[in-house]
Amino acid sequence: MDSAVGLVQTYLRVNGYFTVVEYPVVELQEGFRTATDLDILAFRFPEAGRMIPGEEDQLPRRHPPFRTDPLLGIPTNNSDMLVGEVKEGAAEFNRSSRRPEVLAAALARFGCCPAESAPGMVQDLLRSGRAATPQGHTIRMVAFGSVVGPGTGGAPYLQVPLDHVVRFLEEWMERHWPVLRHTQIKDPVLAFLATLAKARGHA
Repeated sequence: MDSAVGLVQTYLRVNGYFTVVEYPVVELQEGFRTATDLDILAFRFPEAGRMIPGEEDQLPRRHPPFRTDPLLGIPTNNSDMLVGEVKEGAAEFNRSSRRPEVLAAALARFGCCPAESAPGMVQDLLRSGRAATPQGHTIRMVAFGSVVGPGTGGAPYLQVPLDHVVRFLEEWMERHWPVLRHTQIKDPVLAFLATLAKARGHA
């Protein structure tokens, strides 16, 4: 997996999303071929949070409450699906990732809307960077990269700087270290940050 994609995947996971990375979209053109890989697809239920078994509600919590990154603009009442592009340079979507048939195939495959309504959802996505499904889900395009600002992607999709992602994860690790220090961390990004925390003298 690309290291920048892995970084973004971890960031979305700690914000409550289920993720699929580097998802291939196959098309038929005189034979089957891969049209493109979508860097990251993520889905979050509106009530995603955190619960630690054994906590007693009447006792003061010994760790900060669960909260998401305000920069993501996560809908509070709707499920949220993200179609994400990750770049080490400018935060923008490739031309192939913006093809209507590619986006429609991804939406239909992940079941956020019926296959027959996917093309209409895609037109909204390409026009405004977001769409609402008849089932009440929100779908959004988000580009992650080192440089944000007007790009070649056309749609006014959300842009998230990679340096912000790094800072958020470092602060999240610091805030939740009393809990995380007792766990076996399998996520490679969080494991690396935990190693840094220990190297800096955290017990």
